[in-house]
Amino acid sequence: MSIRQNPHPSGALHLPDFANLGVWLRVLLGVHVLVGLGALAANQHGSALPSELVRLAALVEPALIVTLLWLRLLRRLLLRLPGLAAAALVLCIALAGMGGSLWLSSLLEGSGRMMGWRVLCWTALCVLCLLWYFDRLTHQHLPALAEARLAALTARIRPHFLFNSLNAVLGVIRSDPRRAEAALEALADLFRVLMRENRTLVPLSEEIALARQYLSLERLRLGDRLRVCWQIEDMPPDAMLPPLMLQPLLENAVYHGIEPLGIAGEITITLLRQGDQLHITLSNPCPQNSATAVHSGNQMALTNIRERLSLFFDLDARLDARADPHGGRYDVHVVLPYRRPPL
Repeated sequence: MSIRQNPHPSGALHLPDFANLGVWLRVLLGVHVLVGLGALAANQHGSALPSELVRLAALVEPALIVTLLWLRLLRRLLLRLPGLAAAALVLCIALAGMGGSLWLSSLLEGSGRMMGWRVLCWTALCVLCLLWYFDRLTHQHLPALAEARLAALTARIRPHFLFNSLNAVLGVIRSDPRRAEAALEALADLFRVLMRENRTLVPLSEEIALARQYLSLERLRLGDRLRVCWQIEDMPPDAMLPPLMLQPLLENAVYHGIEPLGIAGEITITLLRQGDQLHITLSNPCPQNSATAVHSGNQMALTNIRERLSLFFDLDARLDARADPHGGRYDVHVVLPYRRPPL
């Protein structure tokens, strides 16, 4: 389940992101399980169970789809409301959808056999059960996110990077003090971001600025050996990303791609928006004799990024990595949903 970017206190009720595919699948599965239990309760002997299941499914399916669509459209409003108010709105929308489905069913059947009040009570119970489930799931994910942050911190703050950066600054502090001062400021900014709480999405512009600061430090050390090509196509600067998405990918590209190369190499970063999806592709050199080592060395950072993508976006995001030793490149492709900052 994706983490809802809730501005309210951590003790408040947490609602899921109703634009998320994983949330939809869980809701569909949960509702159908509860419908099956309702059919069993209404037919204890089981003789008319199949027909009862079909009848309830025909009644519930339209209301469920309409309710989910409305919740997706009202996602921004739900994000701004306090937890209990948002839950009450979700309950009202679900009851309205089921009420409409009951009304249409009574018109089509032309009889009053449908126990409307029982169905509405069952609907309210289903909604409350699902909201409780998502709230518990969110509370379980928050410690997991904190643990993932610590793992990411351990994976990213490599001693060699800190020592090499300081040595590079010492190397130019006499000849170019302004450049050394700028490098120390960039290093301080980088570690300030690494040490802060990273439980909310951040703007793409902030991620790019942090990545450029990191690259400026590495360029101070590697000089002309490090070449970087940015390709940004139709990418809104206010698009929201998980924090520290670009920097660890770039650090792996430098550490496993440029340094073993021994000669000048180029890292290509492509940022592209396609509809409701953001595509981030990073390509770095991959020497033929070190493809296996590069692949194994990347796994810790890539696994951590996959875990954080799952925590933030559930099934709506993915990360693929591929080594092409014959082409001499290692490519990482990240796909995530386009999220804008809440109003």
